[in-house]
Amino acid sequence: MKNKELQAMPDGELKTKLTELRKELLKSNAQIAMKAAPKSPGQVKQVKKTIARILTTIRRNEKKA
Repeated sequence: MKNKELQAMPDGELKTKLTELRKELLKSNAQIAMKAAPKSPGQVKQVKKTIARILTTIRRNEKKA
């Protein structure tokens, strides 16, 4: 997701998206730990970056308030 898309989302929606992405990352890490090939290797990196973007956006919104 792009930063502009994340900034347009309300905090509640950001937090639910964050929970979904963390679950997805957990599943991917479990697959890697069991030595199974993940669906797409670049997906783990992308999910981590999106999680970081969401956390940054949430913190910026908290500072503004």
